[in-house]
Amino acid sequence: MLPVTNDEIPADFWRSLYYFNLYRLALVGFILFIAIAFEAERLFGTSKGHLFLLTGWVYAVVVTLSFIPMRMRWFKFSWQLAWQVCSDIVVLTVLSHASGGIQSSVGLLLMVSMAVAGIISRGKITLFFASLASIAALLEHAFAVLYDDAPVTQYVQVGLLCVSYFAVAGLAHKLAQYALDNQKLAQRRGRDLIGMAEANRLVMRDMQDGVLVVDEHDRIVQMNPSAARLLYNTEAADSMLSESFPLLYQQYVQWKHNTMNARITLQLDGGLQARLRFVGVERDAAQGAVIFLEDMQHAQAEAQQIKLAALGRLTANLAHEVRNPLSAISYATELLQEESGDTRQARLLQLIRDNTQRINRIVEDVMQLNRRDRAQPETFDLAVLLPVFVEEFNQAERVGKDVLHLQAEGGSMVTFDRGHFRQVLWNLCRNALHYGHQLPGSLVLTTGLDRGRVLLDVLDDGPGVSVAHQSRLFEPFFTTAEQGTGLGLYIARELCEANGAWLEYHDRFSEPGACFRITFGERRLGKRPVNEHG
Repeated sequence: MLPVTNDEIPADFWRSLYYFNLYRLALVGFILFIAIAFEAERLFGTSKGHLFLLTGWVYAVVVTLSFIPMRMRWFKFSWQLAWQVCSDIVVLTVLSHASGGIQSSVGLLLMVSMAVAGIISRGKITLFFASLASIAALLEHAFAVLYDDAPVTQYVQVGLLCVSYFAVAGLAHKLAQYALDNQKLAQRRGRDLIGMAEANRLVMRDMQDGVLVVDEHDRIVQMNPSAARLLYNTEAADSMLSESFPLLYQQYVQWKHNTMNARITLQLDGGLQARLRFVGVERDAAQGAVIFLEDMQHAQAEAQQIKLAALGRLTANLAHEVRNPLSAISYATELLQEESGDTRQARLLQLIRDNTQRINRIVEDVMQLNRRDRAQPETFDLAVLLPVFVEEFNQAERVGKDVLHLQAEGGSMVTFDRGHFRQVLWNLCRNALHYGHQLPGSLVLTTGLDRGRVLLDVLDDGPGVSVAHQSRLFEPFFTTAEQGTGLGLYIARELCEANGAWLEYHDRFSEPGACFRITFGERRLGKRPVNEHG
């Protein structure tokens, strides 16, 4: 378990060895001070004061010189540790002999060296050091028995001292192993925590739903980018929830008192919606909670995908099952009109032909919905594109130049499929022209900005949309016109959403008429206007 090279030795090991050598230096300084300041014979109860003093000076030189190879790392760590412990065993054994042997208790100082060896070495070599210390103690007492007439009965005390060496060394070794295992476990746990923290950061950063972490004091500890985007606040971290988001705080308080439903849809600022879910950090909110704000747009997008798949199958069936028989009926009606001379019968045939053409327009409109998932968006300036559209619309619909008025500001860059945009705008303008008075200025196109998003309003001076009809305005096949298919506004809204925009109706309270607004840019948390339930 002992490292073999100095490069593999942690800095803590060398630091511990340095502090151990400082202890040895302090110990030899204390010994020399006692030996010089007082009479060693009377202090230690022996007549070998000169040997005691000489050994102390030798010990001081050895300890002082030990700093040099330790600083320079000349030798392996294990060799330097063995040198310091073995020198302690020799020197302290000689000092014990010079001060009266086992009676002086100087040999107890070796326990410190055994403990340090057990902690620093962290290997079985600690027991080898204890063995050397025990052999030295036994040899010293045997020499004292043979030449100094020491009592033989003191072998029991020496044996107990040797057992203490092994006990201290073994205990220090076990404690060192336990500390090393805990250190490795702590390092492993630290690496795991770092990895989990990084994974948590990436998950919160890339989550489509908003996440807020609130502590026990209702302070926002963490907030991911999606939450900042949904709540229109990027600097709410480390602030009070009640101050930054009062509406959200009210629902949070209700949840803490168990008075709120498990899931609730909250209307946020900017016309946004979020489905809230609260999860306590522990079993309750005593230690804080995690607030999830589910972006309703994703649920709507999934539903939209299902709807698109169903529409794709529907249009394929319509194209095959309806258009071919419809063409046959229309062709047969034309032949009957050519042969018939009866006025009444001609009128009935014309009615059949008109309705077949109306059904054919419905089929074509439904088939256009299948194009929304094939959008090819590109960036263009409305101030450049709208004048061209106005000129084409006036020529195609035979509208006077003063009827359609354009108020476009420069720099209105949007991203949209050009074909889809032309279809949407043509549908809205034709609808406005139909319901308007067709006077100069009856139809107006205006552009503007709202919170960094480009707006395009289509205004007319018609009767507007009644409150009763506003809730069904964007439903498919809903129309108030006799010849309408009821798919124009529905298709326009679907194409807008396919290009990251949305279409909504606004009342013109101060002026007569209707206003249809296209808001360009990525659609945020999906609040459909109150007049949209289709």
